[in-house]
Formats: sequence, C-alpha cells, structure tokens
Amino acid sequence: MMKKQEITLRYFEVEDIRDLPDDEQELVKAAREMTKKAYAPYSSFHVGAAILLKNGEIVRGSNQENGAYPSGLCAERVAAFAASSMFPRVAMTKIAVSANSPEFRLESPVSPCGACRQVLLEYEASQQLPMKMLLSKEDGKIIIVEKIRDMLPFSFIGSKLKK
Repeated sequence: MMKKQEITLRYFEVEDIRDLPDDEQELVKAAREMTKKAYAPYSSFHVGAAILLKNGEIVRGSNQENGAYPSGLCAERVAAFAASSMFPRVAMTKIAVSANSPEFRLESPVSPCGACRQVLLEYEASQQLPMKMLLSKEDGKIIIVEKIRDMLPFSFIGSKLKK
C-alpha cells in the first residue's frame, strides 16, 4: 500500500535588515559586499557568502566562474572551504548568502544550489551543530532557515559510508 508523506519547511522572513540581531546584520552586509568581488563575466550573476564561525571570525567568499564551466565554484563553497582550511574544526554557526546582477533585478532572495547545500550539510553534520542560513538579495526581504538540514531533507550523508 502506498502511503502519502509530507515534508514541511519552516522558515522566517524579515523585511528589513535592521530587524536582525547585530551579528546577523553584519553577516548579511558582508555577503552583500562580497557580491562586488564575484568573478561572473559569463552569467552576470554575482553571489557573495559570509560564514560566522563559533570563534567569532567571519570568512567570506564569492562565486568564481570560468570559461570551462565546471571549473568555477559557487560563493557558498568558496566560503565554506576557506573557513574549513583556515579554521579547521571551528564550527560554522551561520551563513549569509546574497546575490545581484548588473543586468537584471532579482525579485526575491536566492538559495544555494544542491551541491552547495550538500557541502554545507556535511559540515553541519560533522560539527553536530546547526548552521543557520540567511538568504538575501542586495536589499529588502531576508529569508532565514534555522539549519541546513531543513534545506535538504532527503540528503546523502557521507558518514553513512563508514563502518
């Protein structure tokens, strides 16, 4: 017998960055600033990310495109890999992601691609501490998800590959 199941995603929205706590305002501003450092000559889609670590450090990243498309990398993974390299075993507590384009206006915040969600989920699972995600565009509404796991309910967990 087939049984219908349902998954619900709970998230929060704020209309103004000033409605966030100070540390989250700073993180969103850092992600927005990083969009200016994106290398996106092909898509004109500029993405910035900023990760707050448990030790208070903020690590930033921007998307980096390449003419050989698979060779580029998303802002979220740039920031996460930098954080893991520079501060090994320091938990990533929050990530802010922002996007804009000089060629078109975004109507709503964007969310990470599936590959980025998977990478962030693995860090969240390995540190056994939720990583809050704040999604924004250059201004306006911000979407807040309490943990990465909520963004990828049927996830592949690498720890299941071990005996």
